[in-house]
Amino acid sequence: MSSASHPKHHHLSAEAIAALPEQARPHPVNPRGLRHSRDLGAATGLTRLGVHLVRVAPGDESTALHSHQTEEEWLYILAGRGIADDGTGETAVGAGDFLGFATDGTPHLLRNTGSEELVYLLCGERRDYDTTDYPRDGRRLLRLGAGRHFLTPATAGDTP
Repeated sequence: MSSASHPKHHHLSAEAIAALPEQARPHPVNPRGLRHSRDLGAATGLTRLGVHLVRVAPGDESTALHSHQTEEEWLYILAGRGIADDGTGETAVGAGDFLGFATDGTPHLLRNTGSEELVYLLCGERRDYDTTDYPRDGRRLLRLGAGRHFLTPATAGDTP
């Protein structure tokens, strides 16, 4: 990478984090899936881990119910309340709770059921490839580098 793409410092003050651009990230599968994210990892030069400060508005969901086959991820809730859904049940979550998602096929999503924003740190691997399954939607996402391809059960073969 060029020196222009690497930060000179690996520390972000609270003020610097607040000044980072925030991206609204609507989910392509779930119309209720909308999260707002600041990329802390890129801002500090991380290339193998994605680290994001995320907020989800009341009534919104973080994503669609999904699981990764090759990338682990975790989140730590900083503020707000919500529901963690693993496809078989729901668990109330709030500030101070930690959730870890191994590549064991367990799906997950967060739903903000509170009256305040749900704010959390999200960290995941940035591998060159991943397969993401969306069990409620019967879809599979294949990602290789910047390429993303959604498959439906008719084209995915063993999609759950």
